[in-house]
Amino acid sequence: MKMVVAIIKPFKLDDVREALSEVGIQGITVTEVKGFGRQKGHTELYRGAEYVVDFLPKVKIELAIDDSILDSAIEAISKSANTGKIGDGKIFVSALEQVVRIRTGETGPDAL
Repeated sequence: MKMVVAIIKPFKLDDVREALSEVGIQGITVTEVKGFGRQKGHTELYRGAEYVVDFLPKVKIELAIDDSILDSAIEAISKSANTGKIGDGKIFVSALEQVVRIRTGETGPDAL
């Protein structure tokens, strides 16, 4: 089992959700986050004053999946979140040691 965390641009969320549904992903967790990478933020004007926006709005998607669909999930996220411009985001994959479904007590892949 793997935990996949993707940081993407907010306006790409619906595209990514649809792409994940098409490859059989049944559940995701979405969080609105702020951050920066190589972009290093940018400057904006507000009421005539210029200020630096250090943290850009992003969306963090988390999904716990079986190893068998990992490659298709990564491909779905990559293709649907890609704009070809800086700040498209990142995908992180880590091993998931244990999963427990609270309602039934199921564990491992059955709990996904």
